[in-house]
Amino acid sequence: MSEYMAYGGQAVIEGVMMRSPRHFAVACRKPDGSLVVHEEPIGNSLLGRIRWMNRPFLRGSLALVDAIALGLKALSYAANVQTDSETVSPTGEGGSAKTGASKGATELAIGATLALSFALGLALFVALPTLLTQLVQGTLGVTAPTARNLLDGIIRIMIFLAYVGLISFMHNIRRVFQYHGAEHKAINTFEAGLPLNLENALPASRIHPRCGTSFIVVVLLATIIVHSVFPRPDHALVRIALHLALLPLVAGASYELIRWAGRCRNATVLQMLLAPGLWSQRLTTREPTPDQVEVALAALAHVVAREQSDVQLEAVTALPAAEPA
Repeated sequence: MSEYMAYGGQAVIEGVMMRSPRHFAVACRKPDGSLVVHEEPIGNSLLGRIRWMNRPFLRGSLALVDAIALGLKALSYAANVQTDSETVSPTGEGGSAKTGASKGATELAIGATLALSFALGLALFVALPTLLTQLVQGTLGVTAPTARNLLDGIIRIMIFLAYVGLISFMHNIRRVFQYHGAEHKAINTFEAGLPLNLENALPASRIHPRCGTSFIVVVLLATIIVHSVFPRPDHALVRIALHLALLPLVAGASYELIRWAGRCRNATVLQMLLAPGLWSQRLTTREPTPDQVEVALAALAHVVAREQSDVQLEAVTALPAAEPA
């Protein structure tokens, strides 16, 4: 993996989380406008513990689970920054008993939200498209299984784009989308080999090929292709079960395509294939303000500095011991 491919991040509440191979940092704006940054080691990921799955087309699902787990830590920390007078780490170190209780309540709320989001995702992007296809296939004259699977996929993409477009009108979500744009600007500046400052980051693009939005769109498109070669069960529950069973395969293939796009950003054909995902980022990112870009730069600078420090330490410890005179 190249140096740049190992860095990424996500937007959180009034802030940005950035990660490197061994560290992650969360930078947030406190309610008083000051900037706070917390950094800590990532620890051993699922991909690190289950090494035999760290292979093309297998690692996608585990990488997604790792990203969700790390994202929840970052969200928990960011929520506590906004609600607590004392800031604690994502692992709960430091702070008062009141702060610890507040952190527990926040984590419970985030966990409940994640479970609800998963259920909503199944309903919106698996069950509803199947139901709508069943209702309109006769009217549209769609009878072949492949055509019905194609219609499923088109409806699924339309629902996703409509959902993202609608929530973007919410003030808090719009601010998260601005921080999402700030995260991309910081990463694009870093990958261009430029110093991490506002002068370089502000004109950078808010679009990035390794974005999670692009991943979702690629998954939706890949689902259409994959399901076109499988039979379409008549029973709705069996169809839903088939969608879930094939999801790791689809996610694995999509993950490899996104990684490839990150390495070959100037490959015209590849960028054409990923164009729908890049276009969709116009919905999930907004042009950030300078102070929001400053937050993203602070988070990225912390993990870059820690990673470089680790590399230098490893180089020093790897030197052979000096022989006695």
